[in-house]
Amino acid sequence: MKHLINTKALTVVVLSALMLGVLFCYISLSYRLTADDVIPVSHEFHLVAPDHLQYEQPSILRGRTDVVTVTPWLAPVVWEGTFNPVLLDSIYKPKNIIVSATVFAVGKYIMFLKDFLETAEQHFFVGFKVHIYVFTDRPNEAPQVRMAAGRQLTVRSVPSSKRWQEISARRMELIQTLIEEQLPNRRDDYVFCLDVDSKFHGRWGVESLGGLVAVIHPGYYKDGRSTFPYERRPASRAYLAPGGGDFYYCGGAFGGLLQEVHQLAKTCRSNFEADAQEGIEAAWQEESHLNRYMWINKPTKVLSPEYLWQDFKPQNPEVHIIRFSGVVKNYAAIRPNA
Repeated sequence: MKHLINTKALTVVVLSALMLGVLFCYISLSYRLTADDVIPVSHEFHLVAPDHLQYEQPSILRGRTDVVTVTPWLAPVVWEGTFNPVLLDSIYKPKNIIVSATVFAVGKYIMFLKDFLETAEQHFFVGFKVHIYVFTDRPNEAPQVRMAAGRQLTVRSVPSSKRWQEISARRMELIQTLIEEQLPNRRDDYVFCLDVDSKFHGRWGVESLGGLVAVIHPGYYKDGRSTFPYERRPASRAYLAPGGGDFYYCGGAFGGLLQEVHQLAKTCRSNFEADAQEGIEAAWQEESHLNRYMWINKPTKVLSPEYLWQDFKPQNPEVHIIRFSGVVKNYAAIRPNA
């Protein structure tokens, strides 16, 4: 009987020691996670965890009523006042995403690159990892722009051209090649393709991210599609029949996930080259092919004209902020065959 009691006592002691050991390990690991693995946040945020972030209660009864904020296929249309930038940044910061951007500064268009890069530092995905790829035939004239930590610039040489239409058309080929050769294993990251003769004036951030992202052209967003400058010749692979199309999208700003943009660029390039073999050049080169592609493959997010305005246009009342805008320029002076 005495032996049995001693055995039970020993069992209790061993179990207690094991429990204390488990508790010690748990506390140690918890401390290490708390001390070492907390996700850093920028100075804009007071608290790390999204569940502790203080922001105004969302409402499905109040919001923008002067503009449409969702397409018929349920893609969001992003306008100022439709998103909370602090909340969105706190969601995307821990994801450690990389946003690439392509910009083409061929010929005299190199003159616009400095303003583009400097304003991008102020407004384009500030606080996130960004890699800007500049394609130019004048690499020695690329400006030196100081970039923040986590942001980098790569200049890639391309041939010059005697026709601006050829420069425009080659963009899809170069975007496709860039993704295949330089960005093949980053399928969860994003890329935007932007016009160099433009400047940033306001935030362009994670609210713009989506699978396939299109920007509505500022010159046509109030018009009916019968007036859109789609390619109307049935012989072209960019053809859109009367009654077809949704919006008129910019060729100067589009983007999305790498695999989505790769498929867009590959398809548009293939169609453009097939047209060229038959002596056809679409009305607005890659923009015409892009609009055809976006009609068949609906964008998952649509950006309002805030994301590519035109400096010569007065700011309309529904456009509460201009984020990115094409500068006023003399085409005869900068295009090789204006």
